Amino acid sequence: MVTRGAPRTAWWRTALGLLFTALMLFPVYWMVNVSFTRDRDLRADPPHLFPVDGTVEGYRVVLHEQVPYLGTSLLIGLGTVALTVALAAPAGYALAKLRPPGGGALSFVLLIAQMIPGIIMAMGFYAIYLRLGVLNSAAGLVLADSTIAVPFGVLIFTAFMSGIPDEVLQAALVDGAGRWRTFRSVVLPLSRGSIITVSLFAFLWAWSDFLFASTLDAGGVSRPITLGIYRYIGNNNQEWNAIMATAVVASVPATVLLVVAQRYVAAGVTAGAVKD
Repeated sequence: MVTRGAPRTAWWRTALGLLFTALMLFPVYWMVNVSFTRDRDLRADPPHLFPVDGTVEGYRVVLHEQVPYLGTSLLIGLGTVALTVALAAPAGYALAKLRPPGGGALSFVLLIAQMIPGIIMAMGFYAIYLRLGVLNSAAGLVLADSTIAVPFGVLIFTAFMSGIPDEVLQAALVDGAGRWRTFRSVVLPLSRGSIITVSLFAFLWAWSDFLFASTLDAGGVSRPITLGIYRYIGNNNQEWNAIMATAVVASVPATVLLVVAQRYVAAGVTAGAVKD
């Protein structure tokens, strides 16, 4: 009886999993569907589940109008990744292996920093950038987005590097390597999973940022893709076909990165969670 019931239980679990997956992915499907649907067909009652009279006009608009926004987002995302890793990796190494006084308190402060509402940070950055004259600049957005990614990165690096055996670092010191050489030649190569994890999250945060972009770069010549999508939304103008086509194109880089780096993300996020 147990043997007969096991496949039935597995079947129901599989069916429920497929159902929940379909419900979660339906907004993604609807985004793609609307990107190929003409604006006049969007008002059909009931709405069409498939494009009846499909069009690629939205994608023509993306190629004609949104490419500069995509380039700006790519620049901001890569800049945020570089700055985040450059700051978070040494800080994580110091907290994990050098153990400076007050390291525990600093880790707690970094955790609290992630709880600060983004709008508070955005208004603070606006006042500072206004005085420095760096509003409406990609560099300003890179710095702002990094303030979200760096605390997370430090915590991930600290957890991962704490699991590196001290004997490995001591062997490097015996061979004549200093702290900096040990960090560059030993710790960083061993931390590839955590580097990829932190880089991925930093890029995704910068790529999808709207709050900092709308506050600090709303009037700039080169704006990120989130503001490129927002330009189609207004009181009397809602170009849903172009909006969804832009959203589809904008989601491609993030999707590709997640698929390629998913195994490193799982290893990086869980690093340090279990110790012998």
